[in-house]
Amino acid sequence: MSRSVVLRSLRTIVPDTVLAQPEIRDIFAAQPDVGRLGQRIIGASFNGSGIDTRHTVIEELSPTAHVDEAVFYDRGTGLLRSPGTKVRNDLYTSEASRLFVDVARRALDADPDLNASDVTHVVTVSCTGFHAPGPDYEIVRALGLSDAVQRYHLGFMGCYAAMPALRAASQFCTADPGAVVLVVSVELCTLHLRSSEDPDLIVANSLFADGAAACIVTARDLTTPVPSVRLDGFHTAIAAEGEKDMAWTIGDNGFEMILSTAVPQIIGETIIGAIRPLYAREGELAAAFDEGRVGERVEHWAIHPGGRSILDRIQERLHLTDAQMRPARETLRENGNMSSATILFVIKRILDDGAAGGSRVAAMAFGPGLTAESALMTVVAGVV
Repeated sequence: MSRSVVLRSLRTIVPDTVLAQPEIRDIFAAQPDVGRLGQRIIGASFNGSGIDTRHTVIEELSPTAHVDEAVFYDRGTGLLRSPGTKVRNDLYTSEASRLFVDVARRALDADPDLNASDVTHVVTVSCTGFHAPGPDYEIVRALGLSDAVQRYHLGFMGCYAAMPALRAASQFCTADPGAVVLVVSVELCTLHLRSSEDPDLIVANSLFADGAAACIVTARDLTTPVPSVRLDGFHTAIAAEGEKDMAWTIGDNGFEMILSTAVPQIIGETIIGAIRPLYAREGELAAAFDEGRVGERVEHWAIHPGGRSILDRIQERLHLTDAQMRPARETLRENGNMSSATILFVIKRILDDGAAGGSRVAAMAFGPGLTAESALMTVVAGVV
């Protein structure tokens, strides 16, 4: 009989610089290349985002920042600058490296039953920058892990990438019950925001933020109860009609997000078919799903808050209560969309809110493709 694979010791961090949504809205709206129509779109996008605050590694955007030479934002003139991709990626390399190591160390330190010598695999996730040796290498060196640790990096997959990282970690642990997998996601989305009148880019400017998350996945029989979820199953689906509506490419002045206003509608139209195969494996849950009552049987919902409209459509289609949507909406309100790290923030909020042992958690995230990743989890008894 195979052992259960568990996600435990989940930790999250955000950079120190806070972006108040009204203030950053006014900065984007005041740029000289933005006309009246662009200003109206900016106002509507920022005001309707469901976001109060976000965080960024760009210290120049802090109202109290003092810089000798502006790179991203000149507070004296109020102008947003447009540095090249190299400049943006250089800042990613330095700031992401620090966050990868910091949040990974916190996850490991938070586990009373494990230490650095126990880690057998490191899986890192990011789509907002590149460098080699990469974050997987830096975590091994900084935390004193064995050189023999198996390292994997999931790069440039977008907002859903933490889900295949958890699935891969689960598969490692199923193949080797002694495995201890450190999964770490860091995204610095704000490095690629820039002034524009393009509605898709305006939506991206209103949503994206920086954040980091890490957890441990293992099937070992550990003795100390810590907040945990059992990883029960995963499923991947593609809504091919949305391929051109959500994409992530590299431009001369940063990475370029395509996030069209059609995405919420596409997700709303396809979400039932996208996640049905996951519930079809679950017996009584399958019947509840087909009858439109899955929200009555699955208590907790960890939904990637790609935007308020996406959450609205999912709530409507799956008949979820406001309480079930609260972890996703509160994560969006306080932190914005931190790409792949965001779903781990939502799962942590569910655990921190005292989810009862044995209760089920449905997770889902969306990204380029349009790809929908879903998972079912169970809160482990003994959560404190």
